[in-house]
Amino acid sequence: LTVFCSLQWLLSCSCEKNNSLSLHQHYLKNFFNLTEESGPTLRRGFSSVAKKLMEMQKFFGLKITGTLDADTLTMMKKPRCGVPDVDVAQFTTFGNNLKWEKNDLTYRIENYTPDMSTAEVDDSIEKALGVWAKVTPLTFTRIYSGTADIMISFGRRAHGDFYPFDGPDGTLAHAFAPSPGIGGDAHFDDDETFTFRSTAGYVLFMVAAHEFGHSLGLSHSKDPGALMYPKMVHQIKLCCNKSVGSGCKHIFACKLKFSISSLQHIKICIE
Repeated sequence: LTVFCSLQWLLSCSCEKNNSLSLHQHYLKNFFNLTEESGPTLRRGFSSVAKKLMEMQKFFGLKITGTLDADTLTMMKKPRCGVPDVDVAQFTTFGNNLKWEKNDLTYRIENYTPDMSTAEVDDSIEKALGVWAKVTPLTFTRIYSGTADIMISFGRRAHGDFYPFDGPDGTLAHAFAPSPGIGGDAHFDDDETFTFRSTAGYVLFMVAAHEFGHSLGLSHSKDPGALMYPKMVHQIKLCCNKSVGSGCKHIFACKLKFSISSLQHIKICIE
């Protein structure tokens, strides 16, 4: 019995370790462009995985160890945007100053999440686009048929763009930078619980405002308080105080501040 229990414990530990290894390799491949090595795996003592771990740790302001320590694993498990944190093949438009060739953009909501009423989704999307309308020359006009510049949809797992979602938590949404075809489109994982103002899920306005930054060509920010920071806030309360300063607009609400360097420090605070 003792031997059986010990073996069971060892197998359990082994499974947990393998799951962690699988998680971190998958994470680094998706978000930090970890690639398979065809030659020697070590050079000056660092494997490609260790180098990518260090790159990730630097990006998120963690202690740079090159190992899968507890803080790094915790960061990997936090809900986030599905867009990579570095420029990779499938998102080559990010970081290349790509922008729309026009200022008047259209958007279309193709379907709805069952978590919210139609009016709540409409309002959340309109307000999220409004964040960008306030600080750019862009305007956003809704259309109800045909192809818009920004097509907005909710889907689960494989949903038609070759970048499947992963179920509850994990990746919440992703969007594509301006370009022909799928460029500008924003997709939201319908396995998540999206809310209007409740703290019982992910506030759609907040997630959408981040994704629409990608729709305009912005990449992720290293600033933990930035709207374009890849990790998402799970519980927030909205308010709407406003102030203007330093030659750029700031939308203040209370606690969480974000700035987007590509737009010269636009900020919004959300509690």
